Order: sequence, then C-alpha cells, then structure tokens
Amino acid sequence: MKTKYAIRKLVEKALDIKKLTPEIENEINSELTELGYISDVDYEALELLMAEMDAGRIQLVPNLGY
Repeated sequence: MKTKYAIRKLVEKALDIKKLTPEIENEINSELTELGYISDVDYEALELLMAEMDAGRIQLVPNLGY
C-alpha cells in the first residue's frame, strides 16, 4: 500500500464495511512486517478496530479457502 498511515486506512475500510476480511487482515500484517514498527496513529486505529470487534460491531469474516 505504501502510503502514510496505511494501516489506519485499512482499519477505516474495515470499519466502513463492518467486516474484517482476510484480505484486509493480510494487508495489515504485510504493512506491519514491511515497516517493522507501528506509528501512533496506526496503533490507535488498531486499538479501535479491536475494541469494535470485542463489542461485536465488526464481524471477522473467515477465509473461504478458494
């Protein structure tokens, strides 16, 4: 993705569709691996995503294995 705060943008996408898809999760993991660190903005976005998932407002969509 290579943009500033890419993880935050991915979290925003998940919040918009109210789902954490395998694709979004993989992109987040790729960004974390490539960067090797997480900015404060991205960290706060991930905290929000986890809180929304814990509250049941974001659905974790399983990989369908296609």
